[in-house]
Amino acid sequence: MMRLLTAAVTAGLLFASAASAEAVNGIAMHGSPKYGPNFEHFDYVNPNAPKGGEVHLAGAGSFDSFNPFIVKGEAGDVGQLFETLMVSSADEPFSEYGLIAESIETPPERNWVVFNLRPQAKFHDGSPITADDVLFSFDILRTKGAPNFRAYYQNVAKAEKLADRKVRFTFAPGDNRELPLILGQLPILSKKYWSSRKFEDTTLEPPLGSGPYKIESFEAGKRITLARVKDYWGKDLPVNKGLYNFDKIRVDYYRDSTVALEAFKAGEYDFRPENESKKWATAYDFPAITEGKVIKRTFENQRPTGMQGFVFNLRKPLFQDDRVRQALTYAFDFEWSNKNLFYGQYERTTSFFSNSDLASNDLPSTDELKLLNPLKGQIPDSVFTNDYAPPTTDGSETGIRPNLRTAAQLLKDAGWEVKDGKLVKNGQPFVFEILLDQPVWERIALPFVQNLQRLGITANIRTVDSAQYVQRLRAFDYDMIVKVWGESESPGNEQREFWGSASADQQGSQNLSGIKNPAIDSLIEQLVASPDRESLVTRTHALDRVLLQSHIVIPHWHIGVDRVAYWDKFGMPTVIPRQGMVFDAWWIDPAKAGKK
Repeated sequence: MMRLLTAAVTAGLLFASAASAEAVNGIAMHGSPKYGPNFEHFDYVNPNAPKGGEVHLAGAGSFDSFNPFIVKGEAGDVGQLFETLMVSSADEPFSEYGLIAESIETPPERNWVVFNLRPQAKFHDGSPITADDVLFSFDILRTKGAPNFRAYYQNVAKAEKLADRKVRFTFAPGDNRELPLILGQLPILSKKYWSSRKFEDTTLEPPLGSGPYKIESFEAGKRITLARVKDYWGKDLPVNKGLYNFDKIRVDYYRDSTVALEAFKAGEYDFRPENESKKWATAYDFPAITEGKVIKRTFENQRPTGMQGFVFNLRKPLFQDDRVRQALTYAFDFEWSNKNLFYGQYERTTSFFSNSDLASNDLPSTDELKLLNPLKGQIPDSVFTNDYAPPTTDGSETGIRPNLRTAAQLLKDAGWEVKDGKLVKNGQPFVFEILLDQPVWERIALPFVQNLQRLGITANIRTVDSAQYVQRLRAFDYDMIVKVWGESESPGNEQREFWGSASADQQGSQNLSGIKNPAIDSLIEQLVASPDRESLVTRTHALDRVLLQSHIVIPHWHIGVDRVAYWDKFGMPTVIPRQGMVFDAWWIDPAKAGKK
């Protein structure tokens, strides 16, 4: 009788909790979302943008698959075939609004979430999107998808179908406000379609999706043409108004960025983000620029720039001594590189969250120390005494000399000595490989290699094709690489994938440094459990400090704008959101298109 009474009370509490969770159109990580239930479109789009025309874009490398959700193969640019339950806005730190899901329900403590699916949502074959498809997608991605899906969904204790268009996810105990939003990002796949196919294998069969585009044609490894779905079920949703305006999107693949630039100059494609400072400074002087046919422009953004740098593979014994990693950091001369290679365009990166309020600076605050003090002995002592700053020089040809003397002393302290011009320890020379996937990185790596040679270190540069590069990264088969970890304004569960101990041994994960530290795991969990924006910032600062002082990367540089060049055939909204320029909101201007 007591068991029955307890069960009844528990059921009543659950019912009351469910009843108190109002169905809403959107949800914010902290606070309330910007856009209310009756919003008509995002502020950074033109809801009356004309539809039509064809845009040509460039892809890097090649492709041998249309499945972007698995480790195997190189997936082509097919993201717009697939849709998620919710979609993020570009003018808020982290809010989501209903896409496949018409509404979302979650209680204040966010220990579960319910998604109510739109009755009109359908795949390209006309079949409806149901709760069965949602549960199938969750299960297949978690069991056979890339490792990041398992990390993302590890706190989901139960997934269940409540009705044909109603799904509930129940979360494991613990504070994790981000989980409803993470489940909102779940890509929805067709259960019926994939039941007769092996999800874990690469495929060049155009997959069944539900998004605004589908594959019209392709040449394996060379080109993909996407066509806008004329009867796309979601075309009139507020989250889609003013977006996806091109009738066709053709993506041509180029194995080399220099070749790709020449193709752009010749008008082979229309829109080019530029990531190379030298090209931006020197290569855009062709006739179409001077004639006004090509526009060269920067768009400001407020995105955290994340971290780019030379990444040590801590799985290698050579790099497991922190003094060695510090020494190599002293051999990289950013100031000289910025002056001679980058035309002074960059700032040195001093945080994993640069260009945002999430970046740590000065010494830890009182609130940060409450997080860090219990971890003393597990994290570097310098976290408490030093504001992280990478070594600097005056940018001259000889400015690196003091830094190399410091590096030499650190290496000596670590047991290395110079014999016959070579740095050795226990009879073994200090030799390693820098693995690259683009020749453009060679000119940046070479001065670094030359500085290392002055220390007696042999660093060999190896540039491989994109397919081999991806495979070696997935297998952690490298000594040092160049890596970019992108960050959002609301870091959370993805940090487990970047720095968590569990992901260090998962092939295909983004923990490419291989760092394993229970203290970092603890800081990540506290970050994930942040109850409000203020605590999120404080906990991010604490994590940032420990990552920086762990010397897992030699920081590179960043810039707070998007550099793009485009043939003058486009119209675009006047509002640029905080996340930066949104190309999906552009359109072909009929008056300009004929002048290209």
